[in-house]
Amino acid sequence: MAATAAATVPMSSSQLLICGGSSRSAAARQSPFVVHVAGRRQQGISWPGGKDGWCSTSLAARGVVRCAAVGTEAAAEAKKKSSYEIQTLTGWLLKQEQAGTIDAELTIVLSSISMACKQIASLVQRAGISNLTGVQGAVNIQGEDQKKLDVVSNEVFTNCLKSSGRTGIIASEEEDVPVAVEESYSGNYIVVFDPLDGSSNIDAAVSTGSIFGIYSPNDECLADISDESTLDDVQQRCIVNVCQPGSNLLAAGYCMYSSSIIFVVTLGNGVFVFTLDPMYGEFVLTQENLQIPKAGKIYAFNEGNYLLWDDKLRAYMDSLKEPGPSGKPYSARYIGSLVGDFHRTLLYGGIYGYPRDKKSKNGKLRLLYECAPMSFIVEQAGGKGSDGHQRVLDIMPTETSLLFPSADTSAGSVGSVEEVEKLEKFLA
Repeated sequence: MAATAAATVPMSSSQLLICGGSSRSAAARQSPFVVHVAGRRQQGISWPGGKDGWCSTSLAARGVVRCAAVGTEAAAEAKKKSSYEIQTLTGWLLKQEQAGTIDAELTIVLSSISMACKQIASLVQRAGISNLTGVQGAVNIQGEDQKKLDVVSNEVFTNCLKSSGRTGIIASEEEDVPVAVEESYSGNYIVVFDPLDGSSNIDAAVSTGSIFGIYSPNDECLADISDESTLDDVQQRCIVNVCQPGSNLLAAGYCMYSSSIIFVVTLGNGVFVFTLDPMYGEFVLTQENLQIPKAGKIYAFNEGNYLLWDDKLRAYMDSLKEPGPSGKPYSARYIGSLVGDFHRTLLYGGIYGYPRDKKSKNGKLRLLYECAPMSFIVEQAGGKGSDGHQRVLDIMPTETSLLFPSADTSAGSVGSVEEVEKLEKFLA
C-alpha cells in the first residue's frame, strides 16, 4: 500500500469531523472499512475529504479521524468505472496498433475476420429458417460430407479476407489447396482457417465455431500469373509458403456460435475474450489476459473409440475414472465441437483430446487449421498443447500433408499444463 501522510484528530463520540465539505454530502457518501490499530481489528467509516483528501473515523477508537492524501488505494477505488464505458474489438485493435504490437495491415485483416464471424453467426442462427441445414451433396478434401453452411461459411470467410486487400494467401480446410489472392487485391499476410468447425452439430443447434491463424508476410507467393506461368506453379509456391510450424503464428483465434457469440484472440501477448453485443452489433471486451487453471477435473475425449485406442491411452483414461484424494473422479464433458470443448477447457481447466486410434492412425484434428491455432491460444493462456510426445507448435506441416490431408492430422491434446503432462507420462 502506498505511503501517505495522515493526521490524527481526537474528538468526542458526539462530534463529526468533515474535511472540506458539508456534513450532508459527506454522510451521503460514507462507506465502511476495517483497520488494525495496535494489533486490534477495528471498524469505521470513510468519506471523501474536500478536494485534496480522504477522511475516515474509527468507531472503536471513539472519534479518531484520519485524513489521507489523494492517491491512496481507497481514493482510487472510489473512482468506479462507468457502466457505459465499453471497449470494442475495433477500438482494442487500434490500441494494439498504437502500442506497436501489430501493424495497420494486420489490424485490417483481424477486422475482416471479425466481420466474417458476424455474418456466419447470423447464418447459423437462421439456419433452420433459411433452409441451410443438411448436407450440400459434396465431399470436401478431408473426405467429409459438406454441410450447406460449410460451403456458405467458406465463401463468406474467403470473400471478407480477399476484400480486405491485406492477404496474400488464403488456406481453408474446405479447399483442396491454398489460394493466392489476385494481385490487384493482394496483401502479404497468410491466413489459415476452418470456416465452420463442428458443422455436423448444426441441425441439432449445438455450438459451432470458426478457427483462424495468421502467419507473417511473405512476398514469394503473390499471384503474378503471366502467360508463361501455369496454375500449378502458383499453387506450388502457395503450398510451400503455408507450410509453417505453429510457432511462426503472429495471431490466432476462434469465434464460438452458441448462446453468446464469443470471439477469442491472441496476438502473442495474452488471450482476450470479446462478446458480441446485439444492441451495438459490436464485439465488446469481456475478459483480459485469460489464464487457464494449472489443473482441472474435466476431460473431453470421444470414449466411443475406447476399444480402438492403444493400451497406454486406455490406462490413462481408466486413471481419470478412479476417485482421487478428493474422493471424486474426473467429470466427462464432450460436446463433439472442438471450439465448444476447447472454450470450456480454457475457462475451467482440464484436458481436451482427439487421439489417434486404429481407424485414424494420425488422429482427426488438422494440424494447420485446428491444432496449431488452438495450441498457440492455449499456450498464451498458460496451458499446453501436445500430440502426446511433443509440442504441437513445433510440428512442421509438409507439402504432402496439404495435398493429402490424412497426413496433415494430429493426435492433439490441449489443456491445463498438469493434465497434459500427466497424459504424456502415460504415453511415454
